[in-house]
Amino acid sequence: MADNSLTRFLGGPPVTVFVRLFFISLIVGALLVWLDIHPAQIIDGVRRFVTRIYEMGFDAVREAGQYILAGALIVVPVWLVLRLLNARGPR
Repeated sequence: MADNSLTRFLGGPPVTVFVRLFFISLIVGALLVWLDIHPAQIIDGVRRFVTRIYEMGFDAVREAGQYILAGALIVVPVWLVLRLLNARGPR
């Protein structure tokens, strides 16, 4: 049972998934080196991105919340009407 759930979680037998990931990582790594992009640069870029988001503080969260609320005022009623119309339609 545990093997079946692990296989389902991984998307295939563990050895096959490992081999597939190994070769894909090799190809992507070669492409990144060819483009002169190194792992340290990627890690540093992610760190700077997270730092910038953190420095923006709660203003960014507040602004995103306003966008979500504005969109929800349109999306939720339309979704509800479509659900009601589909529930009454022929099956």
